[in-house]
Amino acid sequence: MADLFEPFVKNERQQRLLDKAARIADKVKARVPESEEKATFPLENLQDLKAENFVSLPLPKEYGGENISLYEMLLMQERLAVGDGSTSLSIGWHMGIMMELSEQTLWTKDKFELIAKEVGENKKVVNRAASEAATGSPTRGGIPETKAIREGNHYIINGRKIFTTMASVLDYYIVSAFVEDKQAIGWFLIAKDTPGVSVEHTWNTMGMRGTGSDDLLLENVKLHEDLLVEISEGKQKPAPKGWLLHIPACYLGIAIAARNDAIDFAKNFQPNSLKTTISEVPHVKQKIGEMDLKLLHARNFMYSIAEKWDNQPEKRASLGSELAVVKIVATNVASEVVDLAMRIVGGRGLSKNYRFEQYYRDVRAGLHNPPMDDMVIQMLASQALKD
Repeated sequence: MADLFEPFVKNERQQRLLDKAARIADKVKARVPESEEKATFPLENLQDLKAENFVSLPLPKEYGGENISLYEMLLMQERLAVGDGSTSLSIGWHMGIMMELSEQTLWTKDKFELIAKEVGENKKVVNRAASEAATGSPTRGGIPETKAIREGNHYIINGRKIFTTMASVLDYYIVSAFVEDKQAIGWFLIAKDTPGVSVEHTWNTMGMRGTGSDDLLLENVKLHEDLLVEISEGKQKPAPKGWLLHIPACYLGIAIAARNDAIDFAKNFQPNSLKTTISEVPHVKQKIGEMDLKLLHARNFMYSIAEKWDNQPEKRASLGSELAVVKIVATNVASEVVDLAMRIVGGRGLSKNYRFEQYYRDVRAGLHNPPMDDMVIQMLASQALKD
């Protein structure tokens, strides 16, 4: 079977990073049945990631990282998703956040160094907690109902966050809240063992069950004002975030896994009505070709935009549209590829004895990760209609 990653690996460093992701992918793949049953992120998966120094890769070298590029991160995230999409998507949030904090001055130097040393030296893992039941996706612009009220040189925080990926195994949360004394949205860095912080196991979804995206509860959490690490910049248009391409990379990785399994099935299944395996049946070959056509299109698009991001930093501010389009192209292609794989396998694709039905459920989740299709299409229409 053709190695779909070989055409995108351009040097020994990238091959080494890809091999690292492949080793972890093989390990986490074995735990998929457990995470599917419990709808939790296995602690062992995180231990594997930490053991390979995966979690510190986006950091600058002085903090123990390898300063990986966006292109390199996507290679690793996509390969990891071939083993388990939930693990890839989950750690992708941490990887992207650390890449963003390393490249941009969102935090003061001392605050960045605090988390960078924790990640680089102690392999700590962090994610943002922003979604709330009343506000929906943060990308829609809702104001958090989580409140931060000043008391002297401390803040008291109360609220509940939903969809907090890896909630039960994270070391730090970066939590959004409405900061009353500043009349603005702020972000607080909160260690998991802070009094008043707890996780409620509420995650029970159809797809991406292994992300363990449970609810984070904050009850009278007292934090020093220094842990207010970000304040929103009002109505200023947010800068494009290249690291969010970890989302399409993940779902394309799931599609590759479905494609590989479907080809293996086709090459080995021979019903007694045929003299050959079904891999020689014209309509099966047609579907295999269609899968590779779609993957070739979406992946080349994604990696070309990643290269532009890495090689032309002066143009990053104008890449918002391309980044958004990559996401909707990739997630929709991933769904189409998995659907084709299911059609090749037939009724067996619905059996729990195979992973096809899981791939089918998991890729659907990509349609609900930001940015949403409708927002991207409206944005493109608005740009086209400008005078």
